[in-house]
Amino acid sequence: MDQSTYENFAQLDIRVGTIITAEDFPKAVRPAFKLQIDFGSEIGILNTSAQITDLYSKESLIGKQVVAVVNFPPKQIANFISQCLVLGAVGDNNKVFLLAADQIVENGLRIL
Repeated sequence: MDQSTYENFAQLDIRVGTIITAEDFPKAVRPAFKLQIDFGSEIGILNTSAQITDLYSKESLIGKQVVAVVNFPPKQIANFISQCLVLGAVGDNNKVFLLAADQIVENGLRIL
């Protein structure tokens, strides 16, 4: 794997947010949910899709804090515009384990 620099990492705006809605995304190629995530007053609510249906139910996601990159350009996925990228660890069979702070924190806090 190529090495990177701190400057490259610092260009990413990674924040903590709380999932406020989770819906099925039947038009996605792979099973996914459409999520709305609250990143606080500075950033607001962003939409994303996440292929996390193997380990999470829609109901279990509501109120869950997650970590996401919020400064990627919007990306169209089927008929949906994704505005951020939720981060997770990829395990066996491409199952994604969501990343989160170890305590409840204010929405919008930056990850350094």
